[in-house]
Amino acid sequence: MKNDRHNGILYKNIDNRSLSIIVFSLIFAWILSFPFEGQILYSLTEMFQIEPHRMVFGAIISHFAGLFLCGFFVKNIQAAKKTMFLSILLCILGSFVYFSKPGAPWQLTLILISFIAGICVAAWGFFLKKFTPKNERIKTTADVLIYSNIIMIVLDMATVYISAYVGLSLSIAILALVLLFVAKLPTVEANTEHQELPNDTKNAVSITKPLLLLYLFIVIITINSGLMYQVMNPAFSHLEWLTSWYWAIPYIVALYIMRNLSRERNRTYILYIGITMIGFSFITFAILDKSWQSYLVVDTLMLGACGIYDLFWWSILGEMLDFDENPAKVFGIGLSANVLGVLLGGVIGNVINGAGRDISTMLLALGVVCVTFTILPLLHKYLSEILSDHAYLTMVLSTPQEKREMAVKNLIELGGLTEREEEIVELLLAGKTYKTIGSELYISENTVKTHVKKIYSKLNIRNRTELINLMLEQHSAMRKESK
Repeated sequence: MKNDRHNGILYKNIDNRSLSIIVFSLIFAWILSFPFEGQILYSLTEMFQIEPHRMVFGAIISHFAGLFLCGFFVKNIQAAKKTMFLSILLCILGSFVYFSKPGAPWQLTLILISFIAGICVAAWGFFLKKFTPKNERIKTTADVLIYSNIIMIVLDMATVYISAYVGLSLSIAILALVLLFVAKLPTVEANTEHQELPNDTKNAVSITKPLLLLYLFIVIITINSGLMYQVMNPAFSHLEWLTSWYWAIPYIVALYIMRNLSRERNRTYILYIGITMIGFSFITFAILDKSWQSYLVVDTLMLGACGIYDLFWWSILGEMLDFDENPAKVFGIGLSANVLGVLLGGVIGNVINGAGRDISTMLLALGVVCVTFTILPLLHKYLSEILSDHAYLTMVLSTPQEKREMAVKNLIELGGLTEREEEIVELLLAGKTYKTIGSELYISENTVKTHVKKIYSKLNIRNRTELINLMLEQHSAMRKESK
């Protein structure tokens, strides 16, 4: 009775959003440390002198299938909770197989738990949608990526510096802890305010094209991750004392910085910086030696860029959940695109992992960078039409303040806007969210949405991106007149 009371107090102090973050962080840390090319798996195969590539290849394909298929049979939050609970229980039982001697059960169990883990991860999309408001999902996704990687580093170091069995035991303990937290996840249907489409995008555009383009972008950009796993990491395997803990540090730092940037900062430019970092990472890998100094340069560039891009598409997927009744489908297919990119990069990396591999890898990676540069502007355009409030998509105007104010006045005259609508237009152009605008003007978020709908109707536009473009047109027209 005393323990039940203690547990009740513990869970009472954790809000539902934090609870969902804890659950996913622990699950994802286990996946990264064990079945998905994790240090525990590699250490176990090394202990018994087993070739790991076939096992890893099968696990990645299986994980892809679990992520992709989950949304087709998990269709509500109650089913999502049951699926997650059962999945974690089976993963715990499956993990004990690896305390035995290697054989066929190892391969079969790895395929099974990888598939189940994919289902579990995709099912969490229901809880991301339910417990985190739309404009806060960039922070939730950043938190789960940061915490899961920190926990992964601890597991990896325990595996490397103590033993593979210690790492495996700790990973099982983490899954057991997840089981307790999943049992406490509420299953009341999501609030309608998190499910409703934004007023200025509802019925205005289809999400099919931007969603498919986003999936394609994820596949292409994460090919570099597959190349990193199969080409870069083996090249620095002799630096285990450094790679066991440092490799994820730049990733975590990049996530933390991007998470805490003010909304006034233009993250779109940072995406292009990230692509450039990937290119330089492969160039330096090809021309530098394999010393620890070279590793710091190569890994910092690559993993820093991965942090920038992972938060970009994870948070975009998070906001896309509002456009579909089944978040597990949108979220799961999006993450399966990531796994597919890693798989393709790994296969290509294995093919060229021989004589002259550095140059071949560099050329391939630079080709991927060029394709990414081509796709990104188009992706930005489509996503901006439906997610104009997203932090990565908010456009910062470089127009001088005085000229910008004159352009805004022209807009006001053009649409015959009221004084309140004028205030809202200025805040919209500053990149403020509806919630922030409501707070600054002391009105409700729904009232802001109503005003925005009227503003867009008066100006004959559909969203914030078109408002910005219209303002720029006004500024351009003023410059021509002044000449």
